[in-house]
Amino acid sequence: MNAIELTGPATDRLQRIVLPAPDAPGIGRVHVRMEAASLNYIDLAVATGRYGSLSYPLIPIADGAGEVIAVGRDVWQVKLGDRVAIHSKPYWTAGHGNGFVANHTRGVTERGSLIEIAEVDASSVIKVPDHLGWEAIATLPVAAMTAWRGLEEAGIGPGSTVVVLGTGGVSIIGLQLAKARGARVIVTSSSDDKLERARALGADDTINYRRNPEWQQDVRRLTDGIGADLVVDTAGGNEFGRAIMAVRYGGTVYAVGFVADTTVQLALLSLISNGVRVIGINGGSAEDLAGAVAAIGAKGINPVIDRVLPLSALEEGYLLLQRGGHFGKIAITLDW
Repeated sequence: MNAIELTGPATDRLQRIVLPAPDAPGIGRVHVRMEAASLNYIDLAVATGRYGSLSYPLIPIADGAGEVIAVGRDVWQVKLGDRVAIHSKPYWTAGHGNGFVANHTRGVTERGSLIEIAEVDASSVIKVPDHLGWEAIATLPVAAMTAWRGLEEAGIGPGSTVVVLGTGGVSIIGLQLAKARGARVIVTSSSDDKLERARALGADDTINYRRNPEWQQDVRRLTDGIGADLVVDTAGGNEFGRAIMAVRYGGTVYAVGFVADTTVQLALLSLISNGVRVIGINGGSAEDLAGAVAAIGAKGINPVIDRVLPLSALEEGYLLLQRGGHFGKIAITLDW
């Protein structure tokens, strides 16, 4: 069977390889014929050598979707022909997890999605709603799971206010899922065009942080001085300190990404005196992904895809992600 291998820390070190087809799946295991993948910043970090100590070569990309084509004994979660998303943390089934389950990730320590047939544990695949196509399904494992876990941790529901930074994958599905839970959502971006698109998706308020770099003040103004219940921080760097000042007393800052910078400086007193909860995210459980998928099915949500690329344009996808400017997700069709 075909696969794509990343042989070193550079986006031009991708090569097609041929691997033996897997044997029949073992107890509790399934085979999934992979149809699509999508890119996350973790994939870019892996492909550029910025994700800790990695062992190359590896089969990259955490997110993927496909059809169940074989099932082992004692599999009850799915059946032949089911269309599924594969959870990015193969050993994290439910609960808050631990260092072991958090640090094992598809496309990093485990085989990723760029393979014709993936053999995985049945507890790590989630059946998906019929209205979603392959590329849309492939956007869900990291982004939807991450956003849903943050909304759960912060207890977001009707009357809550959520701020999402930027218009990348986690932020946009976070907007959609927060609205599905009845929340008010504020979106920040440097692009008025993107903010208009966010409003079309249901954003209640928008802030252009290029014109208003102290966007936390706008959040306070829009919430009558109270602050937001949750800020989903995909940026890091200086924006993290602003996120701390944007939440209400006892509010939550959900540290998701480091697009701006991995180094943070902040006034510690503002965190302490405001009783802010800071939650770092290094994944979540298959149960979290299932919760997000259930909401997507119930509300008929369509994940936003900026563009779909063929497998032959994979390197271009990495470079697009690196440059930024996308709205939602970048998906890859696995057209072997």
